[in-house]
Amino acid sequence: MFVCVENSCRSQIAEAFARIHGAGKVEAYSAGSRPSGRINLKAIDSMREIGYDLAAHASKSLDKAPDVEYDYAITMGCGDECPFVRARHREDWGIADPKELDADGFRAVRSLIEAKVKDLLERL
Repeated sequence: MFVCVENSCRSQIAEAFARIHGAGKVEAYSAGSRPSGRINLKAIDSMREIGYDLAAHASKSLDKAPDVEYDYAITMGCGDECPFVRARHREDWGIADPKELDADGFRAVRSLIEAKVKDLLERL
């Protein structure tokens, strides 16, 4: 599974949930077309609330992702760059960047991402 966004915490959150709920079943990677080089502090705090250390993740560029054909490429706003990631299946989840939201709004986006990841894992 590969998750791509422009410059957002959404991909790291999706990768984290894929690792949590798909442990031993999937390998998850995330990258961005314009990574900031750091993990959003709101994302770290939000995931800490549920017992996951997102600070252990790294903000990565697409050129740092493994050059393989992925089973699924999930996009959430990376525009034209992610179509160059080779994948058997593609989905765009259309989840807006939560960086400007308050804590409750951020939690709602976190929950939506978790639900989408769980749904994808059930379909695998």
